[in-house]
Amino acid sequence: MKILLTGVTGYIAQRLLPVLLQNGHQVVCCVRDKNRFNRQHFTTDSISIIEADFLEKESLQNIPNDIDVAYYLIHSMSTQTGDFENMEQICANNFKQRIQETKAKQVIYLSGIVNESELSKHLSSRKNVEDILAGSTFTLTTLRAGIIVGSGSASFEIIRDLV
Repeated sequence: MKILLTGVTGYIAQRLLPVLLQNGHQVVCCVRDKNRFNRQHFTTDSISIIEADFLEKESLQNIPNDIDVAYYLIHSMSTQTGDFENMEQICANNFKQRIQETKAKQVIYLSGIVNESELSKHLSSRKNVEDILAGSTFTLTTLRAGIIVGSGSASFEIIRDLV
């Protein structure tokens, strides 16, 4: 299966990528900057790297048309400037439009836990992205996770610095 993996330099994708490769999938790694992705750990022909900025619709043409599945692991939470809610909405709409042009039948999205009527700005934004992706031609699987803490994750680094 040919899989598009976004957010490849992030904590979750760095752990998901080896599993996808071990299971025999061909993985297209989508990054904003190829220089931030260390390919040395992966000595297989089953991996390719493309550059795309989901805020720039034209750059998404680098996504191959023949993908079967896409993982949407993009979050703008760590952005220092700008309105992350608006940025996440633009990214989700651009992604949705481009993926609908491919042969992908499935998108897997990592969201946050949405179990209250009033949500924080971040969780509200995650839910909005989910709603955008759900209104599409592909099947959407949303994984709603709480804070993910593991060595090297942004959450871990914050907790470590606090301690």
